[in-house]
Amino acid sequence: MIKTELCALLGIEYPVIQGGMAWVADACLAAAVSNAGGLGLIAGMSSNGEQLRAEIRKAKELTNKPFGVNIMLMSPFTDEVAKVVIEEKVKVITTGAGNPGKYMPEWVKAGIKVIPVVPSVAFAKRVASAGAVAVVAEGTEAGGHIGELTTMVLVPQITDAVDIPVVAAGGIADGRGFAAALMLGAQGVQMGTRFVVADECRAHINYKERVIKAKDRDTIVTGRRTGHPVRSLNSSFSKEFLKCEKDEGYSVEALEALGIGALRMAVMDGDPVCGCFMAGQSAALVTKQQTASEIISEIVSEAEMLLRESSKWLG
Repeated sequence: MIKTELCALLGIEYPVIQGGMAWVADACLAAAVSNAGGLGLIAGMSSNGEQLRAEIRKAKELTNKPFGVNIMLMSPFTDEVAKVVIEEKVKVITTGAGNPGKYMPEWVKAGIKVIPVVPSVAFAKRVASAGAVAVVAEGTEAGGHIGELTTMVLVPQITDAVDIPVVAAGGIADGRGFAAALMLGAQGVQMGTRFVVADECRAHINYKERVIKAKDRDTIVTGRRTGHPVRSLNSSFSKEFLKCEKDEGYSVEALEALGIGALRMAVMDGDPVCGCFMAGQSAALVTKQQTASEIISEIVSEAEMLLRESSKWLG
């Protein structure tokens, strides 16, 4: 059985964290992942404080295992949800799309384990010095908002730079990626795209089928001109957005407005025209729908087998 420092830190059976995907990661999915031995996350996305509170309380009804909340720092409700997670005694917070420094002192004082998603060594050092208990080193292969560095080069650099556990993310969807992440120095992995097709995930069947059918070059990055690049599956929406992005007549504000509601339409409605189907390059490795428990069991078993067999390469 694979056990790392992350397991003891978070009180989980397996060092596997489910990504906090906006509109996808709700209480049902988070509880299913936590019940399966990983760490499930509820997406704070653009929820206001009371909406998030309701999801947290629902998760508490569905599991007695540790779970966390992902807070997207670009949300207009961040100040609200930052207080709610303290009031609801959430055990773990991951953060993305911004610097959590403003909120770290109160979260740390409340005993919350804060694990920021980081795209660079400098950012990892900054949040570690501010009290983060671990970091998620997310490579550009990931779905949703992305940085520039690949997982393969980012993870070992960050493990060398900080003294807290590093979780690898981006491009990981099976036991091979899990085993490779451990060899790079990570203490665990975070997966988003693989959990989109979990039975307990509420994403529209059109979304799940697009992930399962995805090939190696079926993702596209849009939004670089806005300063907030996003990786998603090729779709009518993404192609139109990229076309507009190349048109200098479109302002950054107009581009950002173009994307409003597109992810919700993909997740909730499966809209093939106006929906933005966020997914990582690992979508090409996802071939079937399973329960969260089956997903975790499969990747852990495969990683264990590969790690045990790795000695065959030694003379």
